[in-house]
Amino acid sequence: MGADPRSEMNVPQSTRRAMRRGRGRQTRTFRSTTNALEGLSLAGARVAVHVTDLDRGEVVLAGDDHLPLPIGGLGVVPLLIETAARIEDGSLDPHALAERAETDALAPTGLWRAMAAPTLPIVDLAVLAAAAGDAAATNALLDRVGHESVTRRIVELGMPRSALLDGFRSERGPDDAPYIALGTAREFAALFSALAGGTAVAPAVSERVVGWLSPVTDVGLVGAAIGGDPFSHEPDGHGLVHFAKTGRERGVRADAGVLAGRRGAFAYALIVAFDDLSLLHRHRVHSAFHALGGDLLEYAT
Repeated sequence: MGADPRSEMNVPQSTRRAMRRGRGRQTRTFRSTTNALEGLSLAGARVAVHVTDLDRGEVVLAGDDHLPLPIGGLGVVPLLIETAARIEDGSLDPHALAERAETDALAPTGLWRAMAAPTLPIVDLAVLAAAAGDAAATNALLDRVGHESVTRRIVELGMPRSALLDGFRSERGPDDAPYIALGTAREFAALFSALAGGTAVAPAVSERVVGWLSPVTDVGLVGAAIGGDPFSHEPDGHGLVHFAKTGRERGVRADAGVLAGRRGAFAYALIVAFDDLSLLHRHRVHSAFHALGGDLLEYAT
């Protein structure tokens, strides 16, 4: 059989090869991003950003990247890493079935709720949680793996200011955690750098998680600049490697990932907490993510 045409999107080693192809030094100002984020800050939004040049190992853009902010579903990434680690060490059967009924009442949205199958294997839940942000799948994974295990994993990953606080809920009462997760742009950019380099726990764990994250279906934030087809997971023919995870909840937008091309490779994280008072407020926030995507695309390709 021939090589899987999706392999460059799924394997950290291939990601690293893509990062080494024909790079030239260039001035990287991220001016569009900086202008957009300054505008959001002046309007009262809380903004945190961190971008690392993976070729040079240099931070090329940072602002309040130490500040813990709500990050929505972006906080699921450590859960995915813990799931992959358990699969790799044999303590979790990837084909074990999980029941949707156990978590469906809490999960507000997701593809699994629209599917006929009441049970799915762990590996399929991981894909739904990673690529589609499926709430019921995430809750089922969290129930199976355990919140304490994920918390320990976050500590081991060197993320002292980040935390997965809860699963998804249709409503949050006074006894519930106020957010799904908190995190800093610096820690999540570093986490994605580790995934790209194969050092998040172990190469096999990193490879599995990158594979789950690579079918990026939420292209409304940073991924909008790429203009790819979210329903096709084949290489786009332009030499790009992109894997990412987004987070969305009321007044929160977050996006972290890796974008690599022929001239550059970057790990990035952008988090914005804002007053979601109108569609115009939301549009301005999304425009800032689009600006970051455009800058990254310019310097990577």
